[in-house]
Amino acid sequence: MTMPTRRPREETARLGKGMYVRDILPQVEADHFGEVVAIDVDTGHWAMGNNVTVATDSLRKKHPDSINILCERVGHQALYHFGGSSQRRAD
Repeated sequence: MTMPTRRPREETARLGKGMYVRDILPQVEADHFGEVVAIDVDTGHWAMGNNVTVATDSLRKKHPDSINILCERVGHQALYHFGGSSQRRAD
């Protein structure tokens, strides 16, 4: 098996966002609001955690060759926010 190569950030983001919306979000949105999903865009494997470190560590524990990873926060428009309020998705 060959090692995956590093993708450009924009490509990782585009592929990961598509996987998240299409495949993962329907499974997690009801019960995991605010948790982080780490997605290996090369394989489609994913893992969850309370923060980015926990989610990516969990993914890499199961799939150590994961290098093209996108993280999303369930129920939010952005992974992080600055200022006084979060960027929750509109209902």
